[in-house]
Amino acid sequence: MRTSRLIALVAATMLAACANQKEPAEQAVAKVEASLNEIRTDAQQYAADQLQTVETSVNRLKENLAKQDYRQVVMGAPSVAAEVAALKDQVATAKADAEATMAAAKAEWDELSASVPPMVEKLQARVDQLAKSRKFPKGMDKAGFDAAKANFESLKTDWTEAGSEFASGQAASAVRKARGAKAKAEELINTLEVNV
Repeated sequence: MRTSRLIALVAATMLAACANQKEPAEQAVAKVEASLNEIRTDAQQYAADQLQTVETSVNRLKENLAKQDYRQVVMGAPSVAAEVAALKDQVATAKADAEATMAAAKAEWDELSASVPPMVEKLQARVDQLAKSRKFPKGMDKAGFDAAKANFESLKTDWTEAGSEFASGQAASAVRKARGAKAKAEELINTLEVNV
């Protein structure tokens, strides 16, 4: 009889301990989830792999909560909260880096979009003039002119593509392509003896 009372007392104590941990466990999971939800969108863009790792840890907490293993939840929550905090820091750093890169690319794009179109206009006028007169620069024959003309068409295509990429938010790629277009333009200006 005494043993059964003792077992009942131990069981009641354990139930009370579990019940006492239910609310803290639920609050811990809710807090961790809310914290993760604040940065989820940015994390998907700037730290997708780390987000997946943190989501796995959060899901493990939720599974323990569903199994009513409140002790595991309460013990594991600080570690998962630290993972979320580390992810937040990583996302903030990656986002700041991306914004700085974008600002630099935009500044360079502004400079390129001011200098390349006038070069293209002058080259177009020179190509048209040479095509009509058939008097090519010294040391250039018809084949050389045709090659320069093809290079000029390629330059115009590159510049148009760079503009489209920049307009669609791909600033870094647009700037790389625009740099290439500018280099081609400078080379053609020398080859075709364009007055600038």
